[in-house]
Amino acid sequence: MARFIYKKSSDITALSASFTDFTYKKHCHEEYALGVTLRGIQEYNLDGSFHASYENGVMLFNPEQIHDGRAHDSSGLDYVMLYIEPRLFLDILGKKDMVRFAAPVVYNQALRNSILNLSNAIQREEDKVLCSELLLSLVDNFNPINIFIDYKRDNKLIHKAKEMIYSKLDDVMSLDEICKEFSISKYQFIRLFKANAGISPYQYFIFCKVNRAKQLLEKNKDIYSAVAECGFVDLSHLNKHFKRIYGITAFEYKSHLNMN
Repeated sequence: MARFIYKKSSDITALSASFTDFTYKKHCHEEYALGVTLRGIQEYNLDGSFHASYENGVMLFNPEQIHDGRAHDSSGLDYVMLYIEPRLFLDILGKKDMVRFAAPVVYNQALRNSILNLSNAIQREEDKVLCSELLLSLVDNFNPINIFIDYKRDNKLIHKAKEMIYSKLDDVMSLDEICKEFSISKYQFIRLFKANAGISPYQYFIFCKVNRAKQLLEKNKDIYSAVAECGFVDLSHLNKHFKRIYGITAFEYKSHLNMN
């Protein structure tokens, strides 16, 4: 059994999830992701290290931080997540440069409550003004000294490569073109990209295509336009990759948006 309910308010997406045997494949998000484990134990590999969030654990994911996810055992897992656009999060913090969470899991009652309050408000489709006030309250619960450290920037070559990949999501990925730009072999590039990004260039390419499709669905809710503009073969091709990251198909995600 698996249940994933997504709702969106401005630049914040709230997820309420419950599952037993579902497993998230290795992926990442463009947003800051903050969640609370409500029941069970959530296990995941994050940047190559194993972590576990027990009941009331607050999970903190940085943008583009590679992770997977699963329930500890057959009793399953209930949790909520908030996905917050980086520019919004940084604006509230009063930061110009990207920051990172120092710890992947913390046990902080005030932070837990503020995440749940905002998640519940978005799921109930409360007024956006209330959601904005709850978001401010949430961010104010962070201690910059203990929770945040300076963001480590991408290797310049990898940063440029990501830009090249992202600029051609509607086409077939060309390793030859990227490698020619940097005058290295494709095997050197794949090794370097995986060492810096935590996933292969192709995995990153697919992640970016899925995320672009998600953004298009949120903007105009035209699922077949998303398929075409992101270069997927057909809807089933998009759904296959979408479900591995978000737990539901693109069509189901679109249906959630239509309910708002």
